[in-house]
Amino acid sequence: MTKPSISKGTRDFLPEDVAKREYVFGTIKNVFKKYAFQPIETPSIEKLSTLTGKYGDEGDQLMFKVLSRGEKFKKAVNEIKSVDSISESLFSEEALRYDLTVPFARYIVQHQNELTFPFKRFQIQPVWRADRPQKGRYREFFQCDADVVGSNSLLFEVELIQIISEVLNELKLDDFVIQINNRKILAAIVQISGEEKNFTLITTIIDKLDKIGPEKVIAELQNSQIGYKCVKLFNEIFDLSASNSSLIDWLELNLKDSEIGQNGIKEVKSIFNYLKHLNLSSNCKLNLTLARGLNYYTGSIIEVKLKDSNIGSIVGGGRYDELTSIFGLKDVSGVGISFGADRICDVLNERNLFPASVSSNVDLLLVTLDDADVNALKLASYFRENNVSTTVYPSGAKLKKQIKYANLNNIPYVVFLSKESSMEGDLELKNMHTGEQTFMNKKEILKKIQN
Repeated sequence: MTKPSISKGTRDFLPEDVAKREYVFGTIKNVFKKYAFQPIETPSIEKLSTLTGKYGDEGDQLMFKVLSRGEKFKKAVNEIKSVDSISESLFSEEALRYDLTVPFARYIVQHQNELTFPFKRFQIQPVWRADRPQKGRYREFFQCDADVVGSNSLLFEVELIQIISEVLNELKLDDFVIQINNRKILAAIVQISGEEKNFTLITTIIDKLDKIGPEKVIAELQNSQIGYKCVKLFNEIFDLSASNSSLIDWLELNLKDSEIGQNGIKEVKSIFNYLKHLNLSSNCKLNLTLARGLNYYTGSIIEVKLKDSNIGSIVGGGRYDELTSIFGLKDVSGVGISFGADRICDVLNERNLFPASVSSNVDLLLVTLDDADVNALKLASYFRENNVSTTVYPSGAKLKKQIKYANLNNIPYVVFLSKESSMEGDLELKNMHTGEQTFMNKKEILKKIQN
């Protein structure tokens, strides 16, 4: 007999886990709605041509491709007999979505005549990456995205930073740091050092800084034949540990002859000025080494980490000016963020920050002491009609077993019933958290549970 198991990097979720995830999703969703973002959904499977080439070489390699079936598969098998090398494209025309942003760009182009711009969308759905599973890194995980498409105004970057702050404060993750940079600044640094042709390679290497440290990043740049001037500039940047204003002074001095660099500096200064007026700048830090490895970013980039956790980034995002043009719609700028809900759940679990009420979706258990099934069904109907989640334990089980069931399922209240119990008189209610037992009628019990 085969022992049951699941694929690496995926997880089963028990009812308590689902309740906790729904709490996180709900918190994020409520803030998205406050800022007038509208929900959409896209398919789990996209055409391979939609996804390929949008994430860089590493992203393309980490895509879960869907194997062709039937006649298409047979045709691919026949074709490999006549070629020297086997191409994956022969066997696959589709893939599981790698993120929510590229499918969203495709969605915008397909539905452009049905949307009003600027269009503000949020989306909470799973994505898949064939990554090496480790702490905080899964092959199947949820992203909670918010994007604005159809405007290049920096007000939307600021609005997204407001959303990040509000969500994380609501979840009591107040040790967050919002790191901000601009791809134009990175482009300028690479440009003035004469390495424009290696921009993607350099940003991919720089993006590894937190994982491998500055010395190994410098070594990797050198091993990749990146010029001395570029390596020297980044080495100098790694040694900077100054205030946001001091970093901007360094940029203005070193990028004074770069037009794209000056544009990036102007955007960064504007964002920090807005944040200062909103009293949000204390949690925001300019990070000149922040690269965000995805190829489609063109302007502001954002990444959020927790000071007291080594789980990695829990929010990321940025501005993309050319993504929809890949699908035929030019001059449509967008900016967005993505919450890593799974990592956030892991941190909340580690820090015991989930409210006690989140551990159960059941409000009330009706304990049946003897042949009380009919009374229990009637009373359960009353509570359910008043939106109280109620379950009935069938007659015949010992009282100890029923109480244990309530404890194991974190059910906060139980009512004891027998066939003599009056449905209109007083009933015995027990608060499972405090142990307090009182007699109340059903209307009083309902009021207590709802409060």
